[in-house]
Amino acid sequence: MLSVKELTKVFGGFKAVDRVSFDAAEGEILGLIGPNGSGKSTTFNLIAGALAPSGGSIAFLGREIAGSPANQVARLGIGRTYQIPRPFRKLSLLENVALAAYYGQSEQPSREKAYAQAQEALGLVNLPSSEHARVDGLGAAGLKKLELARALATQPRLLLADESLGGLDESEMGAAADMLAMIRDQRGITIIWVEHIMGVLMRVVDRCVVLDHGEVIAAGNPHAVANDPRVIEVYLGTDAEEVQKSIAMRQEGAA
Repeated sequence: MLSVKELTKVFGGFKAVDRVSFDAAEGEILGLIGPNGSGKSTTFNLIAGALAPSGGSIAFLGREIAGSPANQVARLGIGRTYQIPRPFRKLSLLENVALAAYYGQSEQPSREKAYAQAQEALGLVNLPSSEHARVDGLGAAGLKKLELARALATQPRLLLADESLGGLDESEMGAAADMLAMIRDQRGITIIWVEHIMGVLMRVVDRCVVLDHGEVIAAGNPHAVANDPRVIEVYLGTDAEEVQKSIAMRQEGAA
């Protein structure tokens, strides 16, 4: 579905992304991980059209999109969430999500269609779709759900999920991860997930790509990545054992 080849982004003399290459297959959940400053969010911004690359290729469904503006990328079927939700607080939940629907795959949907897509998206994330439900009062988990619903309302084929677990407690993290897996299963959406909470992410993703200083240092299934000496050295550190236990529990559950 997505093929990234030699993707590069230079700010002045600093290479934030340095010849990054990876693929995302249709229907999979791909984890994009690495320490702070490794180039994850910049890579998302390049794919989503918020930034133009300095070099390289981004092909979505066989079409080159590198350098395309964000509105065109969204129309093609790539949706994204942001680390920090910024809803329109004077609008209802339904209005927030319906507004996003106007910028998705459906060119100029009718009001009825936009609101129908919004209600469906809110239902997927277990938020109320009543016209009276307001943003005020939503906690961190609710705001993350609203951010996800807005992305889903654009009817994406590919979802870029940027740190969907930040600010959540342990039970909320597990529920959010399960929700992403459920959305993939029910809607057939391919997901690329940037996250720092490795124990939770590794329970859900099919494969991982690891960045460090803008370069890919490892890629593969969760077990292989979590046991890679370089990944342990530059990223997992003392958390490696806990992450490996989470993967083992996932494998036992699947068995």
